[in-house]
Amino acid sequence: MTNRQLFFQYLGLTSKEPLALEIEYSKGIYLFDKNKKAYIDLLSGFSVNNIGHQNNEVITAIKEQAQKYTHLTVYGEYIQSPQVKYAEFLLSLLPNSLNSIYFVNSGSEAVEGAMKLAKRFTGRNEFIAFKNAYHGSTQGALSLMNNESFTQAFRPLLPGIKFINFNDLSQIEDITHQTAAVIIEVIQAEGGIISAEKEYLKILRNKCNETGALLIVDEIQTGFARTGKLFAFQHYDIIPDIITIAKSMGAGMPIGALIANKTMLNAFTNNPVLGHITTFGGHPVSAAAALAGLKFIIKNNLVNESERKAEIFKEKLKLCDKIKSIRGKGLFLSCELNDNEQVNNFIKQGLLNGFITDNFLFDKKRFRIAPPLTITEEEINLTTDLILKTLNEIE
Repeated sequence: MTNRQLFFQYLGLTSKEPLALEIEYSKGIYLFDKNKKAYIDLLSGFSVNNIGHQNNEVITAIKEQAQKYTHLTVYGEYIQSPQVKYAEFLLSLLPNSLNSIYFVNSGSEAVEGAMKLAKRFTGRNEFIAFKNAYHGSTQGALSLMNNESFTQAFRPLLPGIKFINFNDLSQIEDITHQTAAVIIEVIQAEGGIISAEKEYLKILRNKCNETGALLIVDEIQTGFARTGKLFAFQHYDIIPDIITIAKSMGAGMPIGALIANKTMLNAFTNNPVLGHITTFGGHPVSAAAALAGLKFIIKNNLVNESERKAEIFKEKLKLCDKIKSIRGKGLFLSCELNDNEQVNNFIKQGLLNGFITDNFLFDKKRFRIAPPLTITEEEINLTTDLILKTLNEIE
């Protein structure tokens, strides 16, 4: 049987018609299929491969750590060099109050941990979440989604969740002294890349301070230089109480985390002891990759490069009248077409022309531009030419 036949026979699938590209290898911004056809990756594995595919420094770090040790025991019991070195370096780049990290395996797990920490630390159980937000697919994270097409099959979900409109000051009063935490993406990813207004976030932060509610910022898609800052909240002159990270954190390897103040995270150590536990969280090979990836971002100034390269995309694409609008920050962009059908046709034709993009869970009229941050100007020009060619070929 071919790999394609084995894929459909043995793997649990998430849709009836998966893309089913058979990728044999990758490098830089490219994926290559079994026929050696190259595809420009405008998804970056949904913001995972920020520093490109098969980064040499990350591969070296993975090999070196794998030769020392892989898994030892459950996270938090042994001192493991990749974890502590990564924690020291990452936290040195964050505000002083965000000075402790709890490692997990994924973004959904980071959100679950953040929700538990908020309940444990505040003694409250109500959460405020935002319409059109996406925080993951586990039951706690799914409870923070207000889209019935995704949630109705899995009810009952967690009680005590209130949904408010993004950037709507009239609903700030829904945050009260009963609220454990407000969780927000300061740039809504699956809503079609919608940025928060600066004044709105300032008022939201003040309201959380006033009521004692914690402010959780989900940086799972927006972290690690994707938006032109190391983290998206840094565009807004606010400091969250907790941030959740994953995806590009591991430079292609699976890892996630929640970051908070040490005093807050210590709540997991008592009443009860082992208040949150994970077997593979902060896996040493993944942590070594994460450290190498973060050092690469800083050394190569990818934070500032993200904004500069985004402007090149915008300048070329805004001349196309088929693109109704472009929005986003850094290399985290969405382009609006007429309707969902046109976007779907564009995605299919794009595959034929050698690039991969997608629409958004909650905005089907837009397609995504989120390539590896290592993309060169020459590659940007090639990509925009392909995008414009594809737009001219579809009806």
